[in-house]
Amino acid sequence: MSDALIPTDNSTGTIALYGAPPADVVDLPAGATQFSPLKPGASVLEQQAEASLDELVMLAPPGTLERRYVIALSLRALKVGAPFTILAPKDRGGTRLRKELQAFGCDFEETSRAHHRICAGLRPQSLTGIDEALAEGGPRLIDELGLWSQPGVFSWDRLDPGTAMLIERLPALRGRGADFGCGIGILAHAVLTSPQVTEIHLVDIDRRAIECAQHNVADPRARFLWADIRSAELADLDFVVMNAPFHDAGAEDKKLAQTFVQRAARCLSKGGVCFMVANRHLPYEAILTPTFKRTELVIETGGYKIYEAHT
Repeated sequence: MSDALIPTDNSTGTIALYGAPPADVVDLPAGATQFSPLKPGASVLEQQAEASLDELVMLAPPGTLERRYVIALSLRALKVGAPFTILAPKDRGGTRLRKELQAFGCDFEETSRAHHRICAGLRPQSLTGIDEALAEGGPRLIDELGLWSQPGVFSWDRLDPGTAMLIERLPALRGRGADFGCGIGILAHAVLTSPQVTEIHLVDIDRRAIECAQHNVADPRARFLWADIRSAELADLDFVVMNAPFHDAGAEDKKLAQTFVQRAARCLSKGGVCFMVANRHLPYEAILTPTFKRTELVIETGGYKIYEAHT
């Protein structure tokens, strides 16, 4: 079932880097091993041995459960006495770092720079609250969805209304296709109800989403790819479905959604079709019309638009 490009613990260094801390806020260690699940090909922090890292520099994620989870994993993996630097923008979790690190039993110095809170200290001999943070932020079965998910993944504990709207209006597809930005596999799961679908590639930049999708889409026609869609190698597809993202690193990025549209057109064979749902306020027509041979606005309601575009 698993053909996602998810590595085992292959880190060769002992300095950990998580995310993309701004270089003008903290010094970035040379030769560090990346552990962010949003960096395809990065090492997997969950697989890192306890007390094995010599240093950590982390841009902490904004969500509380996700942030406490990755900090707990990192502290567990650090050697006793090893230095850590954990930072976050003040309006995206930075003001909570002090209490969270104190709850884990850490002593540290806190400073501010360029709208970030920066906590630097040494990993203590004894940690507290680690198991609770790992349990709260780890993968779990969401009863309301009947699917596996994890804090930090897009719409992790609810059905996104845009995705739900697209599922309601999808026709029975056929042939080879892909789900761009598949998340935990909800849309692909719906696509696979058509017996005429022969193969679908679930692609997402988030390793955690791919791992959850592997639990949720137990179908031999499914293929899983941990990759940035901007560089994923797919071709000769009959269909693409997507809930196009328009945020990158937490900031609105219209170009990202436009890139998804362009990549869909390039990956489709002649006569292929793309079904996408998008937020109503974004001007997708400007990129869909010149990119596809024919584009139709299927519906516009409730803050969302659904497009059907043909190559």
